Amino acid sequence: MLDELAAAIDRHGRGMWTETAVPRLLLVALDEPMDPVDVQYEPMICFIAGGAKRSVVGDRSQVVPPGEMLLNTLDLPVTAVFEKVPYRSAIMRLDGAVLAELLLELDGAGLGAAGPRAAGPGAPSPAAVGGQITAPMAPELIDALTRWVRLLETPDDIRPLAARIESEILYRLLRSPLGPVLRQWSLTDSAASRVRATAAWIFAHYTEPLSIDEIAAVAHMSPATLHRHFKAATGMSPLKFQKHLRLREARRRLVAGNTTAAQAAEAVGYVSATQFNREYRSVYGLPPGQDAARLRASVQS
Repeated sequence: MLDELAAAIDRHGRGMWTETAVPRLLLVALDEPMDPVDVQYEPMICFIAGGAKRSVVGDRSQVVPPGEMLLNTLDLPVTAVFEKVPYRSAIMRLDGAVLAELLLELDGAGLGAAGPRAAGPGAPSPAAVGGQITAPMAPELIDALTRWVRLLETPDDIRPLAARIESEILYRLLRSPLGPVLRQWSLTDSAASRVRATAAWIFAHYTEPLSIDEIAAVAHMSPATLHRHFKAATGMSPLKFQKHLRLREARRRLVAGNTTAAQAAEAVGYVSATQFNREYRSVYGLPPGQDAARLRASVQS
């Protein structure tokens, strides 16, 4: 079944993050090894059909092999390392409104989302790293995913069928080991939703000088409570999360060229070039200029 899903992805994927005509469906199809890449993950689920990817968040990392899915619950700065190619995956962007509507329908019908396969004895426990959780894909889920991707081969079927297949996929996810996490993610006033909103707020304001008290006020939590929940979800404190966002954007600017390390540092909010150079080297292993030159050379080779 995984081979069928990988083949469907292969017919329509064009490298990294291929947008498709099916709402909320993206495809990844890589045939050659590539250097680790810094990306901004949004709330989504990545279904691995072939190859393997290591996801690095702060000081934490985990490898997702074929036949497993990765649930990402936050806006996170992630380093993706494609450890085995050819790599094939389908990605579902999570839509809170779609998920909430399905939950209401399930609860109203008395079905519930935490079915026996999610909570029964012997059900595999999801492996969690920061705001990312992995679990195996059931055959029924793989079948639904394959039909979802194959809609790209019959464009006239996308409008009448895509939302129905997406609901089936979400239903099967809610009855999988990921179900309790997805339920918590959909709640509007849970600790998980507050951390998610706080992470998104930091992302929107990361170039500004931020204090832990200011961030805690956004989260409607005490600084200590925010620190505990935020670190459990992301593997980082809120201020370290901000630092990673700054350094990642500075690196992107340097690799693109036409800017100096001092200009990149100022653009992302640093007031001290010395601090910027020190923190950049501690994360990427080289001074800013040398690291950017190495990355440009690897892209051109």
